[in-house]
Amino acid sequence: MNLISTIILITVSLSTILAIVSFWLPQMNPDQEKLSPYECGFDPLGSARLPFSMRFFLVAILFLLFDLEIALLLPLPWGDQLPNPLGTFFWAALVLVLLTLGLIYEWMQGGLEWAE
Repeated sequence: MNLISTIILITVSLSTILAIVSFWLPQMNPDQEKLSPYECGFDPLGSARLPFSMRFFLVAILFLLFDLEIALLLPLPWGDQLPNPLGTFFWAALVLVLLTLGLIYEWMQGGLEWAE
């Protein structure tokens, strides 16, 4: 047997054995505690509309923006292998400048301050 057919045989037999064993195991009868949601000590049946800080929301949006920026700039080292690497670096620098200007604007407006 070659390697692929051996792997397929092991996969199919292991899946079959696990499916058969799962039917032989006893069924657990869930009680009221197992059916209720667990929320790490918080009351899951309370109000879901709790107020939160608008400043926290703004900082979270800024975090998402900078997180996306990092995700967009991660493949940049491979940009020098493109036919026009200067164009790639120009657009990356433009994105960095725009995000830096936006961060400076938020800082000057006081959007990054926790206390008022």
